[in-house]
Amino acid sequence: MNHLKQIAAKLDEYGLDAMLILSDPGEYYAIGFHGEGAVVVTKGECRYFTDSRYIESAEKQVTGAKVTMTTASAAQKPLVVQAVEELGIQKMGFEDGYLTVAAWRDYEKALPCELVPAQRLLNTLRASKDQEEIALMTKAQEITDQAFDAILKFIQPGMTEREIAARLQYEMLCRGAEKMSFDPIVVSGPNGSLPHGIPGDKQVQKGEFITMDFGCKVGGYCSDMTRTIALGEPTGEMRKVYDTVLKAQLAGIAKARAGVPGKEIHNAAAKVIEEAGYGPCFGHGFGHSVGIEIHESPNANSRDETPMPVGAAVSAEPGIYLPGKFGVRIEDVLIYTADGTVDLTKSPKELIIL
Repeated sequence: MNHLKQIAAKLDEYGLDAMLILSDPGEYYAIGFHGEGAVVVTKGECRYFTDSRYIESAEKQVTGAKVTMTTASAAQKPLVVQAVEELGIQKMGFEDGYLTVAAWRDYEKALPCELVPAQRLLNTLRASKDQEEIALMTKAQEITDQAFDAILKFIQPGMTEREIAARLQYEMLCRGAEKMSFDPIVVSGPNGSLPHGIPGDKQVQKGEFITMDFGCKVGGYCSDMTRTIALGEPTGEMRKVYDTVLKAQLAGIAKARAGVPGKEIHNAAAKVIEEAGYGPCFGHGFGHSVGIEIHESPNANSRDETPMPVGAAVSAEPGIYLPGKFGVRIEDVLIYTADGTVDLTKSPKELIIL
């Protein structure tokens, strides 16, 4: 799978002759390969430069681009310069969202063409997932759902957060995950008020919530989900907070569809939490785009006014966090359509009590 044709088709719209892609996620989106190399895309042809560590795999896996190995005497930058000269490139876009200032200066000095910031070209394409991408994300989510089902049978009082996080990774890898989308978050009891808390040596206890935020990669694409469960009977306050978060998530999902700005989707969920009296306890956005990276764009937060495109893959993850007490977050990943959304996450959302 690659997206070279889609990138090439966008060049005229941005007034470019070519696109230079150097980032790892950009490279993977363009050619479907991780090789720490450089991709040059034009309407006529595409070139890919990588070193001896990756050349054998690249020659087998990369299609639609001429593959060349870099060496000490033919380094990456001189090969890009050669491509610019041979292909008659006058204006070349670059990933201003990834390229460091130092690297940009080096390329600007070396290249006999104008370098134009063009991160938006790739971001716009990556925001709308095609059927191949959605199929990979669906498979990743199936594995993640299965791991959640397995972890419910594993958790016992006295286990540490770190043990549970390790088991989640084991369950996903055993079911075909390539790697984790991110380091799993497992927090319990008072630690649950930390949205991005790090699993530690705290033991889970009866009467506590356990929040687990985790996901894996399949074919280079991420899954992402969060579930909060109760270990033993929850208090009335715990039930109220859980029910409020679930209602907020459902309200956001009901608002979500292609063409609706992320801000409006976020506000629909935030309103439920605000009216329940927990407004200050929900500080992050309703959701973020997911794909090759775990955080992409556009986002469903209080600031993003970008209308969601058809094919957007965006998390739905409101939460309430009470310092010193507990926290609750429920997260699915949605695929946006003209009529609404398709929820990739199949795990139950009703409160589970172990």
